[in-house]
Amino acid sequence: MSGARPVRVLESFARPRATTNPYIVQLASALNGERHCELILFSFKRAILGRYDVFHVHWPEVIFTGHSTFKSLIREALTALILARIQLTRRALVRTRHNVELPSGLNRRQLALTAWFERLTTINIHLNAVTQSATPVPSVTIPHGHYKDWFRDYPQRAPIAGRIAYFGLIRRYKGVERLVARFLETRVPTMTLSISGKPSTPEIQANLCEMVGGDDRVEFTFKFLTDAELVSAATGAELVVLPYRFMHNSGATLTALSLNRPVLVPDTEVNRLLAEEVGDGWVYRYSGELALEDLESTVAAVHAKQTVGEPDLTARSWRRAGERHVQVFKEAVALVHRRQRWKKASDLVRPSSTEQRDADRTPQS
Repeated sequence: MSGARPVRVLESFARPRATTNPYIVQLASALNGERHCELILFSFKRAILGRYDVFHVHWPEVIFTGHSTFKSLIREALTALILARIQLTRRALVRTRHNVELPSGLNRRQLALTAWFERLTTINIHLNAVTQSATPVPSVTIPHGHYKDWFRDYPQRAPIAGRIAYFGLIRRYKGVERLVARFLETRVPTMTLSISGKPSTPEIQANLCEMVGGDDRVEFTFKFLTDAELVSAATGAELVVLPYRFMHNSGATLTALSLNRPVLVPDTEVNRLLAEEVGDGWVYRYSGELALEDLESTVAAVHAKQTVGEPDLTARSWRRAGERHVQVFKEAVALVHRRQRWKKASDLVRPSSTEQRDADRTPQS
């Protein structure tokens, strides 16, 4: 790649839609704003036949899984062609590690493709400094960007005294049922609870409704939230509670902070570092399983603190993220080129098979 032209980056996502993860949309916008980067959106044709220097991959399983067995087979075969092309033409492959564990439900072919992605990875991008590299290749940390600009144009509500809120998809591992169970134990008359999001199964929704019964302190909105509805749900509360059983990179946490609402989250190393980063009074933590005392004491602390201003999210600007991504892409291309030169040099000095046989026959003094 000539240093005079922009690095050509094929992203693993196609043209964003209304329901696309805002992280992806903002990253695409940030990269489009970088004059040293030419952004190429994903299609199988572009990935197999197109010209690019770097393939930037987010969730590999999104590439090779379909909505039916037949569609998955087709996508698996096309993904294998992409990886073969990258391996044969020695293109750089950069991975952003959104998750620390493999997704569940992958078949043997898909696990093999995942392992192939791992072998071809040139550089890993981590969203926080705690993530450990899954492969023995260089890694860099580019913090997950904030959502302040994303939600800027939506009206915000004044917080309701004593209101705590959960928003986002409602899945088992997110601990929403435990949050509801603990809240129902409170006798603080001013506390109310808002749960907003689409349940992953009808059983979860039915169980939540059965738990609450006729308790009018709990308000449900069972649907996929628009951005305006999400802003309303979050800003209408004094405290956002995210009772996940496991939390590593959390877009919901950054969403709440971007809307200037304090959060109660599991006490993990990532969240402890985040609390130090954004300033006092914004990130509250609980240890072990969420307890009633965690809810009541945190609401009391929020009341007592009366935090003013905004959390410090300057390290998470998308402009900075765009610049850092381009630096990583260029480093990945340079690293691949250095490896090619080393291989050529080693081939030149390596003896031929005939020379090696003759050397093996030579008596050693």
